Amino acid sequence: MTHETEHVVAFWQRLGLPGLIDVHTHFMPENVLAKVWAYFDAVGPLIGREWGITYREGEAERLAVLRGFGVRAFTAMLYPHKAGMAEWLNGWAAGFAARTPDCLHTATFFPEPEAQRYVAEAIEAGARVFKAHLQVGGYDPTDPLLDGVWGLLAERGIPVVTHCGSGPAPGKHTGPGPIGEVMARHPRLPLIVAHLGLPDYAEFLDLASRYPAVHLDTTMAFTDFTEAQSPFPVELRPRLLELQDRILLGTDYPNIPYPYRHALDSLAGLDLGDEWLRAVCHHNAARLFGLAR
Repeated sequence: MTHETEHVVAFWQRLGLPGLIDVHTHFMPENVLAKVWAYFDAVGPLIGREWGITYREGEAERLAVLRGFGVRAFTAMLYPHKAGMAEWLNGWAAGFAARTPDCLHTATFFPEPEAQRYVAEAIEAGARVFKAHLQVGGYDPTDPLLDGVWGLLAERGIPVVTHCGSGPAPGKHTGPGPIGEVMARHPRLPLIVAHLGLPDYAEFLDLASRYPAVHLDTTMAFTDFTEAQSPFPVELRPRLLELQDRILLGTDYPNIPYPYRHALDSLAGLDLGDEWLRAVCHHNAARLFGLAR
């Protein structure tokens, strides 16, 4: 057991938890992941600064590390950047979920005429969570081609982790406005705002206050890496307590430029109490996804 593994395990054991549930981890076809890593290595225009991949290992090794940390359930966040890609990704993700029982079967979509059909098929195949990336996909979430998709996810109560914030760089359809229109049309949609919506923290906290179905994940928030450019305002910390039951642990593993343990230490450093940490690191996701404690 590595020193980092010991540290992570000690973190959740001290809280009396059976482990961690991470709602924002990335597993995808190896050729796609290689392109993602190449983008980070080249300091692509969306990131604009050095971003080393801490866990640059093969799939089996990455799974072993995550399980060693005591992550008892996780996701396979994957997303298309163009039409005609999502259905293929969903096929891969279904196979990954079948051979990886601790992974919450993940799927995705893109605004295209086939979207509602293949989303329905993914749900029937067992998809339990979807990923939408408005920044990389460059699409408007209010596109009429997606209205049936959002409606279906709302009707079935299936969460969709959505990168809708304007960090690390704003997109044409990022920010609270476009996704807020989606929530106005589908107020029961279990939206999970990735990265706490950074840098628009206050606005996305407002969205969660307005719609009880909205959750937020902690992916990269509060870490030294993020605080250097998009610090979370100290005056907003009480709102994290107010929304304690709708904040979920997310990390972006393996595509993070620091150790996994740092994400957990950053949460603990907020000094919001052990009950808050238990809710965020396990209980909220266990309830949302129907996982026994």
